[in-house]
Amino acid sequence: MIPEVTPFGGESPQNYEQKCPCVLVLDVSGSMKGQPLDELQEGLRVFKESATSDFVASQRLEVSLVTFNDGVQVLQPFALLGGDAFPSLSASGTTKLVDGVRKALALVEERKAYYRTTGQNYYRPIVVLITDGQPDSDQDVSGLSDEIRNGVANRKFIFWTVGVKGYNPDVLARIAPQDAPPLALDGLKFKEFFRWLSSSISIVAKSREGDKVQLPPVSDWTQVTIG
Repeated sequence: MIPEVTPFGGESPQNYEQKCPCVLVLDVSGSMKGQPLDELQEGLRVFKESATSDFVASQRLEVSLVTFNDGVQVLQPFALLGGDAFPSLSASGTTKLVDGVRKALALVEERKAYYRTTGQNYYRPIVVLITDGQPDSDQDVSGLSDEIRNGVANRKFIFWTVGVKGYNPDVLARIAPQDAPPLALDGLKFKEFFRWLSSSISIVAKSREGDKVQLPPVSDWTQVTIG
């Protein structure tokens, strides 16, 4: 569902439910071409189907898609999940991972400012990075790591990382917050991951300020079982 636009060029809220913003930062470099990209696209379809089947979550969850290869693209701005499918993905090029994540973090700050301006409450934004690659040599991994860890420590956002076969675990471990280390996707179980993500966000979106939430186990989709 694409947000309505007022005659003044500003976005008009679809409703005034407390919003749960989520940015999916997706690696669409050349190494994702073929089956990995096909499975990722199918996973996004499952995510949308699962999230929209929960009425409360469907009124609160706003999703943005940011893709990166040798450039960065906002494939979908923040919006409630309506009837339209997610845009199609295509893979090529290199891996401007840091640029992609920084764009996502900028979108989060812009969205929070929009919520405040329009009088909407919101949950802490969730940023999810999915990658199978090594960032290009010009990418400032150390600087991004500092930004993410400071942002998480100051409760600006939640940051999760998922590594697809071929990813560099050392790089992702440097980027990820210390209390949320990267998890390796088991094969190409994108559908299982996105079902978990939908369920997790639904739990968050129904919680109240200060609640301690218990997320579903990750054993269905990751190579590592978290105790």
